[in-house]
Amino acid sequence: MVYRVFDPFSALYDFQQALDSTRSSDWLGQSTSGSGSFPAINIFSKGDDCVIITELPGVKKSDIDINVKGKQVRITGKKEIFYGDNVSVHRRERESGNFDRTLSLPIEVNIDQVKAEFYDGILAVYLPRAEADKPRSVTIN
Repeated sequence: MVYRVFDPFSALYDFQQALDSTRSSDWLGQSTSGSGSFPAINIFSKGDDCVIITELPGVKKSDIDINVKGKQVRITGKKEIFYGDNVSVHRRERESGNFDRTLSLPIEVNIDQVKAEFYDGILAVYLPRAEADKPRSVTIN
């Protein structure tokens, strides 16, 4: 009789690979996308506007690009880790390379007033709601 041993970590790894392969970046496509879960992103509403807070430790400001169109925000860039010359790496848990995240927002953005700040590895993107997207009161005659 042959017994098969179920490896839950292998199953989780296969599941993560399947998710990552279906989330290839489709700039301005139908869904949110990105390659991997880096950078970690929080999006919240502040009044009528949206704010994105992104953790980018070890990333230079010059290596970050932000594009906004309609209800979509795309944050791309690269994270480089330099170990120095004549170094042998024994363990590597910090990822490096390119990242690409596209996010769908619940509001239409006023592109002319978007602001971004980067300080101590934290990126904040302020996305004001477009006037045409704000609800209006209607007077009944």
